[in-house]
Amino acid sequence: MNNTAEKPGDVAALMTDMGIRARAAARALAKASTMAKNAALMAAAETIGGNALMIKAANAKDMAAAKEKKLSAAMLDRLELTDSRIAAMAKGLVEIAALHDPVGEVISEWDRPNGLEIQRVRTPLGVIGIIYESRPNVTADAGGLCLKAGNACILRGGSESFHSSRAIFDCLQQGLRMAGLPEDAIQMVPTTDRAAVGEMLTLTKYIDVIVPRGGQSLVERVMRESRVPTFQHLVGLCHTYIHADADPVKARKIVLNAKMRRTGICGATETLLVDEAVAAKVLPPILDDLIKAGCEIRGDSAVQALDKRVNAATPADWDTEYLDAILAVKTVKGLEEAMAHIVAHGSEHTEAIITEDTVTAERFMAGLDSAIVMHNASTQFADGGEFGMGAEIGIATGKLHARGPVGVEQLTTFKYKVRGDGQTRP
Repeated sequence: MNNTAEKPGDVAALMTDMGIRARAAARALAKASTMAKNAALMAAAETIGGNALMIKAANAKDMAAAKEKKLSAAMLDRLELTDSRIAAMAKGLVEIAALHDPVGEVISEWDRPNGLEIQRVRTPLGVIGIIYESRPNVTADAGGLCLKAGNACILRGGSESFHSSRAIFDCLQQGLRMAGLPEDAIQMVPTTDRAAVGEMLTLTKYIDVIVPRGGQSLVERVMRESRVPTFQHLVGLCHTYIHADADPVKARKIVLNAKMRRTGICGATETLLVDEAVAAKVLPPILDDLIKAGCEIRGDSAVQALDKRVNAATPADWDTEYLDAILAVKTVKGLEEAMAHIVAHGSEHTEAIITEDTVTAERFMAGLDSAIVMHNASTQFADGGEFGMGAEIGIATGKLHARGPVGVEQLTTFKYKVRGDGQTRP
């Protein structure tokens, strides 16, 4: 890393310098072999695994500072790096290495009557800027995915995870060195100055796409200010709907997992909808499970009548991504009302229906335009790793280029290769 870029008050020069070096690295990486990229990923994975103590020590600094700032339990959970999470980062890089390399893949090909042979071929996007908060494991996921797809990347982690992210970044750099690839292929902004984000959003000459991954305020700022194209990821206001024909046992298991497995991730269910015809039968054990697990329930009057521990929901609850052990619960008259509520209040991230009626399930999945729709499964599966992508940079809720988990394939674009034999256009 160029130390001159760390001088206070010189953030613009810092980001321009990083952009220039990233662009040069991207040109080299686009021509790198699959073997070299995989070697870098495997070496980085081994380095992470072998430096768990160093990574945990760095994380301890961030955790201490976060506790002093009295960050929420959900934020602390996102920030903490346990032995299992460090092992999962290393495993994720190994899985990315095992994925098919999309670069150079022929998506389609055809011949024209005049003899021209045309191919549509996958190519890297170029330079990707990733701006993220809290979760230091994004450093490994983002760096690994960009590398496999032949892209250089500039990572800007949150100030609360600065030491943890730097420790992981050092492991990625080691992987690049061992594979003989340019170290500038993966760069990390070496300052916590928030002005660095503003500068990144203007680097149209050097950065091809920005991926924001964090809280609503960060994402809204990026969407509002960026002059660089972005992968939209607003909020994860996810819904689970218990239909009248749901299996109560499945519903009980799925809802508890969908809310409480990890409350601070974007795939956590934030609103539970239940058909009023079965609410009295299905809901009480579910509410009891959630409350015993430490979840606050905010429900409508019908839900409150089923359990005195339920607090009254306000209109704002239907529009809130809690990222915490809080769940809004509402009864509905049926499928159409459930879907109407999701359309009115959701963020087009992930929605799930629990039912044994496959026709109704298909109507639900066809009728909602969210990035991910599920049947009889926990919304916590909204994750690139669970989709077999190795990892993800985030869940894109926009409709252009990438949607849903952003993995290796979504980090490519395409170009046309046209081969002729002297043809001229009349």
